[in-house]
This record gives sequence, C-alpha cells and structure tokens, in this order.
Amino acid sequence: MGTIVVQGVLKDGRGFVELVLPDADPQQRRDLEKETQFQYWLYRDGALLYASPPLQMRDLRWAGGDGALILTGSP
Repeated sequence: MGTIVVQGVLKDGRGFVELVLPDADPQQRRDLEKETQFQYWLYRDGALLYASPPLQMRDLRWAGGDGALILTGSP
C-alpha cells in the first residue's frame, strides 16, 4: 500500500486540497464519482493530528502513468 499524499494547491487564484490515492482501483473510482463531499483525517502514531472540514468534490482524475487517483476539493 502506498502513501496517501495531501497537498494544498492554487488553481485560478483559488485554494484547493488534493489527495493522491496511490493504490486506487476502478471500483474505488466508481464509488467516489457518486460522492459530492469528502473529509480526511491525518494521524501520526495513532494520534489524530488534523481533521479536515467537509470539502466539496471538485475533480476526480487518474494521475499520469502511475495509476494514482487524485481527488480535488474545496470548502
């Protein structure tokens, strides 16, 4: 299982959050395409570090050649 990457990005002067899911499969994409919102939690050593607010799903796409799934959202 790969590492999920969370990063802030700026597109057209607006801030977004991108989650990169390295081991996504086609079923996960189909499930996520039905969603309008998502939320994520960051943990370290079992301790919760951050809980995101609900984010509106803005984009869902496959990454270039590595097959990762990228979710883009904003508050």
